[in-house]
Amino acid sequence: MDGRTEPAGSESEAVIRRRASPDDTARPPLVRELLLVVGLFLVYKSGRLLANGHTGEAFRNAQRVWDGERALRLPDEGTVQSILLHGDGLAQLANSYYALVHFPATAAFLVWLYLRRPAHYVWARRVLAAVTGAALLVHLVFPLAPPRLLDGSGLVDTGQVYGPTVYSATPATDSLANQFAAMPSLHFGWALMVAVGLIAAARSPWRWLWLLHPLVTLLVIVGTANHYWLDAVGAAALLGLALAAIHLPHRTATTAGRTPELVRADEPVLVGAGR
Repeated sequence: MDGRTEPAGSESEAVIRRRASPDDTARPPLVRELLLVVGLFLVYKSGRLLANGHTGEAFRNAQRVWDGERALRLPDEGTVQSILLHGDGLAQLANSYYALVHFPATAAFLVWLYLRRPAHYVWARRVLAAVTGAALLVHLVFPLAPPRLLDGSGLVDTGQVYGPTVYSATPATDSLANQFAAMPSLHFGWALMVAVGLIAAARSPWRWLWLLHPLVTLLVIVGTANHYWLDAVGAAALLGLALAAIHLPHRTATTAGRTPELVRADEPVLVGAGR
């Protein structure tokens, strides 16, 4: 082993940055990723439809959740909905956000990470897959009718009244979506992950504004009576567990917007020590 010493400054700053950055992770093959994401989505949709048909249990669970929220003194979902019902336009905007933003925003998030932050992409895809798989299990064991279908809630089905809606007017025969899969809310869970992922991967000081996405999503899912407050709590809990189990890549200049710490030029290092 060569024991000579040499100033660390002999290496260029760019070389040190390249060595320090986890974003040098090889980008996963595109075709494989597309097949994987599409496959996961189809499995999820099929699994949700398998949970259909538990109408009686779904409404019993809905009453338990509603009563539980009142016992916990959570705000009445009707308080949020009353804001939307001041005009048709606001209700339609909320319905459109619910129907049109969920999947495209998550897809755009994954595409951006894939192109710009490969290491963060792999992390985010794993977290989303874990949260979605866990949510599917909850849907199977705990079917839950949304508050818009619960008698006595006093809530309006804004999708049916004002449009647009992604659900059939007859939930028991809806072949495109399982309306008894309210707990947890993946609308909120995915939106929260999009915000967390962009805050972790982006470098802009404005990146914290991405928290508006899950906040608006929360108000929309509650105001349109598609979800209870506890559906969002359940989604956040699943996401927290997934984030604890699947670790975030180290923050570097490319991800955090700050210069990586370089070895001082006057600090000697052993040349060949790692050979």
